[in-house]
Amino acid sequence: MSIDKVLVVLGEPNSIFSEILAKFFYSKKFKLFKKKIIIIGNIKLFKEQISLMGYNFNLHEINNLDRAMRKKINFINIEYQFKKPFEENNKKSKIYLQHCFKKSLDILKKNKNLVLINGPISKIHFLNRKYLGITEYLSKKTRSSSYAMLIYNKKLSVVPITTHLPINQVSKNISKKIIIDKIRLTYDFFKNKLNKVPKIAVLGLNPHCESIQIISEEKKYIVPAINLLKKKMQIDGPFSADTFFINKNVKKYDLVIGMYHDQVLTPIKTLFGFEAINITIGLPFIRISPDHGPNHKMVGKKLSDPTSIFYALEFINKFK
Repeated sequence: MSIDKVLVVLGEPNSIFSEILAKFFYSKKFKLFKKKIIIIGNIKLFKEQISLMGYNFNLHEINNLDRAMRKKINFINIEYQFKKPFEENNKKSKIYLQHCFKKSLDILKKNKNLVLINGPISKIHFLNRKYLGITEYLSKKTRSSSYAMLIYNKKLSVVPITTHLPINQVSKNISKKIIIDKIRLTYDFFKNKLNKVPKIAVLGLNPHCESIQIISEEKKYIVPAINLLKKKMQIDGPFSADTFFINKNVKKYDLVIGMYHDQVLTPIKTLFGFEAINITIGLPFIRISPDHGPNHKMVGKKLSDPTSIFYALEFINKFK
């Protein structure tokens, strides 16, 4: 599959995403970018937000993908009424976001040679507690039965078996089948999309992979899953999470599978900062987001770190 276009959904109106996108368009990296970038969002809002920070770009408004051009900032406009460039999230912005995602998904149904990038969204406001995160929102909208959240860095990547669950629900949502399905899905992505056969480490759930229970999750689910997968891939574990992310272990593996969100996202963000991207695998298309939130406190200040969007677009640029 040849990837030649990138759809970018702007995300929350009250967000730093317009700033970090502007920093990419202002850089030399944009001129070297091989794909056509199409932004989905309100063109007037984007103009006013970046203008506040001293950026001024010519935006190429289009109504279909055929008019998109490389080295242009192509824009599909979504209606949105606002009073100020940065406003608090409200019902109006929620409806605007729904229209942005609907437009992007409609386009993706008809065009397979695209990647989707979305800006940060508010889980409480936009998702209204109906979905654990945007990963689950998109899997539901695309009717994808199997999916995984991959936090990717070229040196080391991680996948949590459960994503944004409260910690008291994690053990109830782990099973041998779920572990096997997510590892296989991720392994296939590395092999088929990244042309790499990953060496995989699996973490236990309990401290030191031990439990006062007679049968622990390690014995019941994790070890049997690893033993089955060993027949077809390089996979080790379960490892104790508290000591795994030391330098000598990190160098041995390409991919670490954890049992819950913070077990693997905390160390990966500590190791690589913003040089990590969130990839949803298992959808009909590749979806990527920079690994940061809306960061309302920083909006309009021109102080936000754009590294993650640079990393995301450089990653996409390597796709043929």
